[in-house]
Amino acid sequence: MNLIDRFEHAADSIRHANALIITAGAGMGVDSGLPDFRGDQGFWNAYPMYERLGINFIGAANPANFEGDPAFGWGFYGHRTNLYRATEPHRGFLILKDWVKRYDMECFVITSNVDGQFQKAGYAEDQILEVHGSIHHLQCLTPCADDIWDNLENIPVDPKTMRAEHVPQCRHCNRPARPNILMFGDYSWLSNRTRGQEIRFDYFLHQHKGQALVVIEMGAGTAIPTIRHMSETIGQRFNATVIRVNPREAHIGNGHIPLPCGALEGLTEIENVLARR
Repeated sequence: MNLIDRFEHAADSIRHANALIITAGAGMGVDSGLPDFRGDQGFWNAYPMYERLGINFIGAANPANFEGDPAFGWGFYGHRTNLYRATEPHRGFLILKDWVKRYDMECFVITSNVDGQFQKAGYAEDQILEVHGSIHHLQCLTPCADDIWDNLENIPVDPKTMRAEHVPQCRHCNRPARPNILMFGDYSWLSNRTRGQEIRFDYFLHQHKGQALVVIEMGAGTAIPTIRHMSETIGQRFNATVIRVNPREAHIGNGHIPLPCGALEGLTEIENVLARR
C-alpha cells in the first residue's frame, strides 16, 4: 500500500471510529519547536553546557542531582518548565480535537511527555494519562508525604552554568521539592497522580470494549518504547486500528497503518482526505 492509500485508510478508520485514543511521545512536540533529544548529540545540541560538563540526558534527568545539588538539579528542570510554559501547541492538537467533535467520538490521551501541552491545547484533564508524570506538578524530594501540588514557581536559570537561581521547597518540610516526573534511576517518584489517571483510562477502555477503536500514535520512538508498547497492546487486546505516525520508525504489524512522517504533517494529510469527503 502506497503512502496516499495509507492516508485514505487512516481517514476511513477515524471517520468510522466510536472512540479515539491519542498516544504521543517526544516527537509530538517537535512541530511546536521543542527540541528532539534523539541520542546524546541531540541532547547536547539543545544544551551545549551539558556537553562541556560531559553530562547526557540520563545524567541531567536524574533525581540524584536534587539530593546532592538542588540548584543544579533544578537548572535542567527549571529551564524545561520555562520552555514548556512559553511553548504553544501546534495545529495538530487542534486537528485531533476537531475530529473528536466532528465525528462525535469519545477521546483519551496517553503521553510520555511531561510538558502539559495537551492540557494547554484544551484537552480535558480527566481524559489524559501522563505515564511519566508532569513538570507542572511538584512533590517533596524525600518524600515526606504523598502530597503532589501545582508547580506555580518562578525558576530563573543561568544558561551559562545551568543552575537555578531559585530552588522550590516542599510545602510541608521545607526541604527541596522536585518535579513529579519519573526520572532515570528514580527512587522517590510519587505515582499516585498518574495511578489515578490510569484508573480513569482503564474505565474508558471498559466503556468502549467491543466498539470501533482507533489509536493514533505520534512521535513515539523505540529508545524509550513505553508509548509504542501501549499502542500495540491496545491494538491487540481491543482489536483497535493503530495509526503510527513517525518519520523514522513507523514500522508496525499487519492490520495497522504506518505513516512515515512527522506528527503535524501526518495529521494534516489525514485531515485533507477527510475534508474532501
